[in-house]
Amino acid sequence: MGSNNKIPAVAVLDDYQNAALRLADWSVLDGRAAVTVFNDHLADADAVVERLKGFEVLCVMRERTPLPRAVLERLPRLKLIVSTGARNASIDMAAAQERGIAVAFTGYDSAPTIEMTWALILAASRHVVAENLAFRRGGWQQGVGVGLAGKTLGVLGLGRVGGAVAKIGVAFGMKVLTWSPHMTPERAAAAGATAVGKEELLRQSDVLTIHMVLSQKTRGLLGADDLALMKTSALLVNTSRGPIVDEAALVAALTSRKIALAALDVYDVEPLPADHPLRSLENVLGTPHIGYVADDLYRTFYGDTVKAVDAWLAARA
Repeated sequence: MGSNNKIPAVAVLDDYQNAALRLADWSVLDGRAAVTVFNDHLADADAVVERLKGFEVLCVMRERTPLPRAVLERLPRLKLIVSTGARNASIDMAAAQERGIAVAFTGYDSAPTIEMTWALILAASRHVVAENLAFRRGGWQQGVGVGLAGKTLGVLGLGRVGGAVAKIGVAFGMKVLTWSPHMTPERAAAAGATAVGKEELLRQSDVLTIHMVLSQKTRGLLGADDLALMKTSALLVNTSRGPIVDEAALVAALTSRKIALAALDVYDVEPLPADHPLRSLENVLGTPHIGYVADDLYRTFYGDTVKAVDAWLAARA
């Protein structure tokens, strides 16, 4: 669908749960914009351009549909991009600025990702999914879980998410270690953690959880040599960004049992291909990037999206 000659056309992309219209009041745009919601995901750039070439406004959910220069240059009608979250590395900001495309962002709350991180740690440690599946088949107590009290939690990155994750580890009675390129002892101590070197973090962690922003410096931060330093009993958790860990090296480490378990919410390519080995490895607890997918945060995302579109319409009236 594109715009008619009277009112701008607004596309809401990748609304997987069909939640956008339900969790925000879009009525303020009635008669002023034509809103189309797309629930499916298009990965092919040509298909993305063909779908979106008639729209003046794109409302994107996080980084689900990238908007690089090669796409933006083929969307001549585009005037506004509204992205959920405080930043979106998949939007070429320079290309948008050159073409006079405004870019707006919404509010954000780290709490859902913090909660999801601990959901994965606990579920993986106590084999919750496997035990539930066995329970449904009539089974009873199939394995022995791993307790966390007294174990070592390694936190890679101590920002808003990592800092809160560390404090919860302390509450569980864990020894908490942390590393990042610019970590200080004082900053670590404020979260109840101890700052150590990267290699020491990898060697000592029973649970290693990743909370760093994806950048050129952090892409591939954990490779095969790093994973080889970890305990064979270790659990690796990633709710940050997939490419921070070398995915091929991770698959190899899990396949050979060089590390015991991985609990993953993020991947190199999303949605993860159906035939990807991470979907079939028994020692992987995988979820489909739902760390931020929570009702209150979605209300913030879509409510702020409506406000941004409303402000843009008012400014051009």
